[in-house]
Order: sequence, then structure tokens, then C-alpha cells
Amino acid sequence: MSTVKKNKKSRKGVYKQRFAQLAKMGLLVFHSGDLANLWQIENSNTLHTTLKRYAQEGLIIRIQRGLYSLLPIEKINPELLGIKVLHRFAYVSVETVLVQEGIIAQSIPQITIVSSISKKFAIGKNQYSCRKLADKFLFNDAGIVLRNGIQVATLERAVADLLYFNPKYYFDARQLINWKKVRAIQRQIGYPQT
Repeated sequence: MSTVKKNKKSRKGVYKQRFAQLAKMGLLVFHSGDLANLWQIENSNTLHTTLKRYAQEGLIIRIQRGLYSLLPIEKINPELLGIKVLHRFAYVSVETVLVQEGIIAQSIPQITIVSSISKKFAIGKNQYSCRKLADKFLFNDAGIVLRNGIQVATLERAVADLLYFNPKYYFDARQLINWKKVRAIQRQIGYPQT
């Protein structure tokens, strides 16, 4: 067997092993740094060359600089994608949750995320709006649940968050909100009572 064939066979074995690790962890979207740690690649040039080669071969898809996926953008949960782009603690809340729960009647075109930065961005057809929340409130997990691998605010947490950002906000379906739970979450987080 020639050296070229041995190298190709060896590379395919490495590919299988590396992607088996991703599959085992359930990772669909990942940062280059995540892969460096997982695959124990210390040299950044080696990492970027490897990722570039994998993208050219169609094994992974480059979403943006340093962010890759095993699936095309349109097949990824848009909420997960937004949180992965931020690459920091974040959760889906405010208008996005309130529209899903029927509290806000109008359509909101962007996915709203709460994190430690304020940012607006787009990935593919998805628009995102990230609202900045002080760390003392952000890292309080009262009213935050894990849904499909994503941190998402409950209805009451989303209402509390929105009232923190805009105390005079008008809710279309006020009667569907459990205001006792909202006030309890506000107290637990340390938000001002509204």
C-alpha cells in the first residue's frame, strides 16, 4: 500500500473518531475553541487548517468566523444558534417567550435573548436582539428552565425581565399572567417591584 493511501486511510480514521466525539456529546453547533479542547489541538494554526479542510470537504459548515456546525443553518434551532453566536451565558426571554405564550399578540421578527451584552445581529434568515442585564440579575436562575438544550425564561420570568427593561410595558393578554408568580420572581431576583 502506498504512503498516500495509508495517509488517507489514517485521516479517515481520525475524522471518524473526532466526529464520533461530537456526536456522543450531542454537539451540533460549536466554536473552534471547543474543538481545540475536545480534540486536544494546542497549535491554533493546526486547528484552523484542520477546520478549513473539514469545511472544504463538507464535513462541517462554517457559520461565521470561529463557529461551525454539523448541519446547515436552516436546520438548526434558531434560538440555539443565537445563543451559540453570543458564546457566553444567555437565555431566551422577553418578547420571544411572551409571543410564544400568547401574551403579546403582534409578531416580533427577532429572537430576543438576555445576556451580559447588548447586540443586534443576523445569522441566515434569523434576526436577533440581545438585551444586556446586570450580572447580579443575569446569573439568578429563578424562572429559567432548560428546553431542548437551551436556557429559556418561563412566562413569569419573561414578564419580570420585560418589566425590568420597560416598567410601563403594555401586555395584550394581562389576564393570562400569574402576577403573584411574577412578583415572587421579581423579589427572588432582586428586581424592583412593579
